[in-house]
Amino acid sequence: MGAVTLGPDTGPGPGPDLDTGTSPVVRGGLATRLRHPVVGFLVRRTAAGIVTLWIVSILIFAATNILPGNVAELVLGRNASPARVHALSARLGYDRSPVERYLSWLGGILHGDFGHSAVAVALAQPNTSISSTLADPLWNSLVLALISTVLLIPITLLLGLIAGLRARRTADHIISTPALVLGGLPEFVTGTLLIYVFFSALNLLPPVSTLRPGQSPFSHASGLVLPVMTLLAVALGAGIRQVRAGVIEVLQQDYVQFARLNGVPQRRILVRYVLRNAMAPSVQIIAQNIQYLLGGIIVVESVFAYPGIGLYLVNAVLARDTAKVEAAAIILAALYTLVNIAADLIVVYLVPKLRTANS
Repeated sequence: MGAVTLGPDTGPGPGPDLDTGTSPVVRGGLATRLRHPVVGFLVRRTAAGIVTLWIVSILIFAATNILPGNVAELVLGRNASPARVHALSARLGYDRSPVERYLSWLGGILHGDFGHSAVAVALAQPNTSISSTLADPLWNSLVLALISTVLLIPITLLLGLIAGLRARRTADHIISTPALVLGGLPEFVTGTLLIYVFFSALNLLPPVSTLRPGQSPFSHASGLVLPVMTLLAVALGAGIRQVRAGVIEVLQQDYVQFARLNGVPQRRILVRYVLRNAMAPSVQIIAQNIQYLLGGIIVVESVFAYPGIGLYLVNAVLARDTAKVEAAAIILAALYTLVNIAADLIVVYLVPKLRTANS
């Protein structure tokens, strides 16, 4: 509870404030909580994330609008009449200046409106809103990423811990060598190998997703297995090596040796000292792996024809539908930023001295 400063006319006790009717003790407690180093760090980190997203939005918009060629002409084709091209350009807002279009696009995003699909408008489809077409692909990708993340974190920590405790022994080689090899393979190579093994050779799992629009990803759970295995195979390598290195370093510290000499049980040493201190530097690596999952989803979804945001982005690029490309890119950038903020908060929680440094 923060200390209360008494005014010149205030009695010895903390009386109610005459203007607001709120006790200074309550206000002081709220102010103290707001001045907490973790809260301050969260506010600063969130502000930095917002600024980063704003800069990324400018780059995304510029990348999709500075390229030569008229979007309306690209969508309608070279044989389209000038009148149709002009009408579609006006419908999509390309008759305005780039600054006006960017501000309109950014304002729409802040209200959950990602604009209209140029292809849908050109084909006179009844539903041209991009927001309505994003929900299913985004949910499908989030399910794929969440399953991969839920499996990635414990497997990374467990295998990294075992490799670190058995450094330069048989168990370490059994874990580290495959992790190093799989981590060096591109996603499409790993995915192709898994398709060959589990479909062509064993006929156990489908080679591509059979998920249709509107269906839950869990209605075809078998179609999730190979994409998840591909993402994990590539992401585990760096995480396992980082946790292993952290465990080896912590085991060599004096306080761990002192705890052993004083008869502290091995399990308590592992949980209280080794894991906690080894996890702090590993969190950023794991966060980078999670971010990789978001980026790797683009390739993996294309390999397995999985209808997520990655395949949505690839199809939008092939169709030259710039509004869809912008929407998918800014969503992926926002997810990257959220993962970064969460990782930084976990590190601050695990390392107490960082709370003081960020106060």
